[in-house]
Amino acid sequence: MNISLPETLKSFVDEQVSSRGYGTSSEYVRDLIRKDQDRQRLRGLLIDGAASSPTAPADTAYFDGLRNRVRRRRSE
Repeated sequence: MNISLPETLKSFVDEQVSSRGYGTSSEYVRDLIRKDQDRQRLRGLLIDGAASSPTAPADTAYFDGLRNRVRRRRSE
């Protein structure tokens, strides 16, 4: 796949590659695509969650329970 960019965008990509530790512009673009995929997945999960029926409230007891589960898993 070849992508044509105007000079201003090409300069921006080149700058990102050199300043952020990417080996090539292709690595940078792949990373952007992966991040966009993650963002779309997260958006879908949020929309699904918003459309779902409410369950137990996320109160202090809920978060205490989560912390306890994490602590138990760490000690296993």
